[in-house]
Amino acid sequence: MRGEPPAWSPAPAQAAALLEEATDLLVLHRDFAAAVERCEAGCDSLGAGPGPESSAEVKCSLCVVGIQALAEMNRWREVLSWVLQYYHVPEHLPPKVLELCILLYSKVREPQVMLEVGSSWLRDQTNRSLPEYSSLLELHVVHVLVPLGRFEGAEELVRGCDVLDSEQQLALLGTIGKSRCQWTQQEEMHSVTEEQQDAATETVLGALSQKLLTMLTLLRRALRSMSSHFCLLPYKKMLLAAFLLYLVVVRLDPASPTALPFIYKLVQLFRQAWAAVLSPIHRPPIRD
Repeated sequence: MRGEPPAWSPAPAQAAALLEEATDLLVLHRDFAAAVERCEAGCDSLGAGPGPESSAEVKCSLCVVGIQALAEMNRWREVLSWVLQYYHVPEHLPPKVLELCILLYSKVREPQVMLEVGSSWLRDQTNRSLPEYSSLLELHVVHVLVPLGRFEGAEELVRGCDVLDSEQQLALLGTIGKSRCQWTQQEEMHSVTEEQQDAATETVLGALSQKLLTMLTLLRRALRSMSSHFCLLPYKKMLLAAFLLYLVVVRLDPASPTALPFIYKLVQLFRQAWAAVLSPIHRPPIRD
């Protein structure tokens, strides 16, 4: 008589049901926020710490669905912290979860987020016995270390890994060397471009400085000419004329007979001031 499969305990069974709901919400209904809520509820029902293998698989699947839902909502910055709240330390991350995190942060061009996480996971002795170790090491080298320019660290990691065979090591070292050459060429081109931009900027600034100096020189000459011109004007008569004009316009009625002497005096002062302004000293020289 064939035995029946062992029934799951209530917690894994509840988590499995929530996993199914989260998957439907993610794939069929495209309700990503609700999918994340189901994943969180499922992980919380399983509790912290290691559990049975079936619980670990369900928990890993819940995190995979949650990562995809967060990425769909453009909340990729929260992915790593969201996952670590259920696994606490990077060394305990399942290989599938770590792979998704590396690929996600590589796609959004933020590989530095996974630098310490991936290094910690690869240094763990327990993880070295996993069949996914070599593929995750290659993923860490290609998508994290190389984009960050950590070529020496990548080469040391590959040479010191006894899990990789010689062909895998040679292939990875060749990839690192090729990326190093491309990185060097890009750095040289970038430095040449910066030098050209600096030279162009200096040329433009030099031309602007020369123009500004010329304008300041002309302005100084104009101010000097105006000051010498106004110093020769009859200020006392101009002030007296202004005072009389104030009296006639503001204090007196121009049509009144009493204002006639003031108006006559005002006209005389304006004539004298005008004659002084147009005297031979102020008149420009006549050229043939």
